[in-house]
Amino acid sequence: MLIGSYLGLLGEKRRTAIPKKFLDEIGIELIIAKWYENCLVLVNQNYWQKLLERLTGGSKVISFGVRDIERFILGSAFEIKPDSQGRIIIPEILSQYAVFKKDLIFLGLGDRIEIWAKEIWDEKAKVISGTSKEFIERLAEAKR
Repeated sequence: MLIGSYLGLLGEKRRTAIPKKFLDEIGIELIIAKWYENCLVLVNQNYWQKLLERLTGGSKVISFGVRDIERFILGSAFEIKPDSQGRIIIPEILSQYAVFKKDLIFLGLGDRIEIWAKEIWDEKAKVISGTSKEFIERLAEAKR
């Protein structure tokens, strides 16, 4: 299971190393794409279709919302393979979208990895920290 968070660095030519723990688990045949809230998603190619089904609710109907999800995610996806040192080159269009500078955060979220610009993640983490208690309480109420 992909869990935890790791600091990464974006080097020259937009190259970064995937944390070894994640790389050992996710493998080397990967897909990277735009994700929500200005981060990127990194998944194993074998999991890609399952992720898309989760996003579209398994819909076989190509509705407006499904088309937009496909445009946003599929239209930005790249197949990548890490080099022998576990490094990948992040495509320029994705690096621009995610506003990458130098410091990155790799988040393991069970079945996928999100890659964030550290500055953006730090702000997002503050918001999550402030609202997570309320959200958990609402979930608990709904289950009663």
